[in-house]
Amino acid sequence: MSDRLSVFKTYKLYVGGKFPRSESGRVYEVTDSKDNWLANAPLSSRKDARDAVVAARKAFGGWSGATAYNRGQVLYRVAEMLEGRREQFAREVADAEGLSKSKAAAVVDATIDRWVWYAGWTDKIAQVTGGANPVAGPYFNLSSPEPTGVVAVVAPQESSFLGLVSVVAPVIATGNTAVVIASEKAPLPALSLGEVLATSDVPGGVVNVLSGRTAELAASLAAHQDVNAIDLAGADEELAKELEIAAADNLKRVLRPQPVDYFETPGTERMTAFLETKTVWHPTGSLGAGGSSY
Repeated sequence: MSDRLSVFKTYKLYVGGKFPRSESGRVYEVTDSKDNWLANAPLSSRKDARDAVVAARKAFGGWSGATAYNRGQVLYRVAEMLEGRREQFAREVADAEGLSKSKAAAVVDATIDRWVWYAGWTDKIAQVTGGANPVAGPYFNLSSPEPTGVVAVVAPQESSFLGLVSVVAPVIATGNTAVVIASEKAPLPALSLGEVLATSDVPGGVVNVLSGRTAELAASLAAHQDVNAIDLAGADEELAKELEIAAADNLKRVLRPQPVDYFETPGTERMTAFLETKTVWHPTGSLGAGGSSY
């Protein structure tokens, strides 16, 4: 009986709810920590980045218009699906980051818990960042948060899965849509995450995952006029400076890179970074002995 040949996985981008190969047809080799070949990953072009922005913009209206409770259900569903594929992601994280099986499994468990954590915040962040404001006058003054729009995310380079989810989940939890540049040297967990998102009730276009040269793709997204904000988590200091200058052209919100222990419980900073505050004034009418008058 002949030995069976294993079936190699073909990794693809995740754009607009579909799995295209790079528009350029190019790939690049992904290796493990010992330089052993793992797979060929799509080498995304600037055209792929533009397509991803179009998909994210198209999805923004429906996603931002969904109830916060519904977004929480969808994020929780992602965690459910990841729970069923723990072994696959543990293997990919172990290969990508040179970790032992037990440490990689701990990373995957923390990543699943991170999705659950942000799922619980979707219908609570408005109470933290909004509310009634005290004003000196016969007015109601109410502030409420609204999503910024399309957010480009430069995912962490070293933390290919936990770090990735820690920067993507807060973006979409608050109603934004995302174009994500996966870790350049370890993109496989991010590309596999696209397969999970596609089967987790996340509408197509809400999260778009690109792999390739970080500097090339990030420069295109930082200068893109229809991108509203950019998270530079995975950019080094020199690249971050260049991207921040490019982002200033259309006044993008910019979240600069900072040292983060992704195993620590996150605060609300990454959610509030991509929220706008809308304030509404409404007259209360004249208050007299007879009560309110409208």
